[in-house]
Amino acid sequence: MSAALLQPVKPKVFPRNGGGMLSSEQFLDWLQPGVFADLIGGQISMHSPVNLRHATLVNFLDHLLRSYLEETDLGGVLHRESVAVRLSARETFMPDLGYFTARQAERLGESHAAFAPMFVAEALSPSTAKNDLGPKFASYELHEVQEYWILDPQKLQHRFFRRAGDMLEEFAASSEKIASTSIQGFWVKRAWLDPDKTPKVSACLKEIMRSVKRQ
Repeated sequence: MSAALLQPVKPKVFPRNGGGMLSSEQFLDWLQPGVFADLIGGQISMHSPVNLRHATLVNFLDHLLRSYLEETDLGGVLHRESVAVRLSARETFMPDLGYFTARQAERLGESHAAFAPMFVAEALSPSTAKNDLGPKFASYELHEVQEYWILDPQKLQHRFFRRAGDMLEEFAASSEKIASTSIQGFWVKRAWLDPDKTPKVSACLKEIMRSVKRQ
């Protein structure tokens, strides 16, 4: 193996302009594989390394939803944090999970998504919680995300929002079963969303599929 291949990739320097705010185009040009950040109001917000509880919860939901989409042939694509979503001139996010319908998937670009996913899930961390519950929530709401799940790996105070006209309204606040309003037939039990007691994905999927077949 050549020495050149062993050289670490040097991160690009932060882009700058006179006004102190970046455009989404500048941010996307700066972004590179292995870098996780959001552009919020023209400012770069870096993602800190996630802890194991955060990773376990996102991995579980990713595996379960991805398996469900494959089992049902529902179509569309589910992307992890590595895909940037450009929502406006100064707002580009990298959601933990974003589901694009089959129609949306046909319009995805090579380097990023130029529109909001149908479904977004974000898992809170100390460095991102304020953004996930504040400016990112407002932007997802404005740009017509149909469903937004905010997962709390630490306190397990998960919150679920669905489209109601121009707003995202909370639902299933005290429900033990959370049925997606944008992904047909998909649901989870609140008890499954505990990173300390994550069940087997195969068992959860079988339970979901039994209910789908009864419909």
